[in-house]
Amino acid sequence: MSAAARPLSEQPARTDRLALMHGRPSAGELTDHLLAPLWRSSPLWWLLFALSSAGTLLLIATVTYTVARGIGVWGNNIPVAWAYAITNFVWWIGIGHAGTFISAFLILLNQRWRGSINRVAEAMTIFALVNAAIFPVLHLGRPWFFYWLIPYPATMNVWPNFKSALPWDVAAVTTYFTVSLLFWFLGLVPDLASARDRATTRARKIVYGIFAMGWRGSGFQWQRYRVAYVLLAGLATPLVISVHSVVSLDFSIAQLPGWHSTIFPPYFVVGAIYSGLAMVFVLVLPLRRAFKLHDIITDAHLDALAKLTLAMALMLTYSYVIETFMAWYSANPAEQYTYLIARPTGPYAVVYWIMTALNVGTPQLFWVPRLRTNPVVLFVASVGILAGMWMERFVIIVTSLNRDFLTSSWHTYAPTWVDWGILAGSIGLFGFLFLLFVRFVPSVAISEVKALSIQLSAARPARATSDA
Repeated sequence: MSAAARPLSEQPARTDRLALMHGRPSAGELTDHLLAPLWRSSPLWWLLFALSSAGTLLLIATVTYTVARGIGVWGNNIPVAWAYAITNFVWWIGIGHAGTFISAFLILLNQRWRGSINRVAEAMTIFALVNAAIFPVLHLGRPWFFYWLIPYPATMNVWPNFKSALPWDVAAVTTYFTVSLLFWFLGLVPDLASARDRATTRARKIVYGIFAMGWRGSGFQWQRYRVAYVLLAGLATPLVISVHSVVSLDFSIAQLPGWHSTIFPPYFVVGAIYSGLAMVFVLVLPLRRAFKLHDIITDAHLDALAKLTLAMALMLTYSYVIETFMAWYSANPAEQYTYLIARPTGPYAVVYWIMTALNVGTPQLFWVPRLRTNPVVLFVASVGILAGMWMERFVIIVTSLNRDFLTSSWHTYAPTWVDWGILAGSIGLFGFLFLLFVRFVPSVAISEVKALSIQLSAARPARATSDA
């Protein structure tokens, strides 16, 4: 059997450019290959699902324990009233930014290579926001009164304090989640119709048919789809900037040393996209290997993502330097102490230096072209970056609170097992939701990949004719 006639899953991986330019799978073969994970599950999937389910149960148990006993079971104290809960919140909401960045920004820039990874990135955004929304509610102390944050028409006319950062977070996260969910679902509609048409059981046909919303792939439907998709991309693009800028203002509006800084909005946005790109690698690389997607998620995609990650790392490094320089240049003793003494030599100095090594040093590997396409290096580096970005949020929050203006108020913070359990449980919940997504929803934008394959196939004869 010739290489052109072999199924996509049996064709060798390409290492130089998009394999779709060389492969010859038909549109039907491509669709069948990308829908295959929906019809069967491997033992590895069940193992990972069991582990993530255990993590989700851990989250439920620790959250239940927290609500029943109060947040005194956390390590929070005075002055460190913000700790793991807000650290986790900022970390998770930052991870969700790369999904919108990859989908919305790159579609507006007409970057066709995004089609192989945008579905995973968009799903990552939704699940990260679900995790992020948990922590501010828990941090309230009385989470059953969470609706007080919403400007609802109360009988006693008790409205939220709009000078507080909490209503800002609610508005930002709710808006971002709504637009991201609509954007993700709209992109799914043509692929859900493909799953409906190829479903082998009546129940699956009905379920996928409901969510396909009557999609038949007519020219009229495609025209309206493209217009709506680009409009949502244009609407989602400013949210990448605005949402994490709002989150950063939670800190900037305070007078606390280490928080009261005008650099925080761009600094937080860059860090959010940086951590999100790392999470994309952590999710895409195992999928690529497990489902034999080397011809879909090629080395060219990995190289482009690594370059984006390196660019964000350099911008983040610049932010670190400017932040420290401005503290020294300000001649403010409190700011100078926080940045030049407390963080590098204080009780959390080890965390500070590990954070710096992971966030600044690790992505320097991506200067080497060969390492930008090495799955092992990319995966390990991405895990390190995610750990480093979590530490960065911890350093920003805890090292500013535990040593503020008054030495008499200084107090160190130590997390409890409940803090660690909620963090580990949130990671389990994320994995649980993502594995369900992989099992029941196409994890690659099939319609976009097929469109790219057809365009490249049509371009080859024209190029050959011109060369002749």
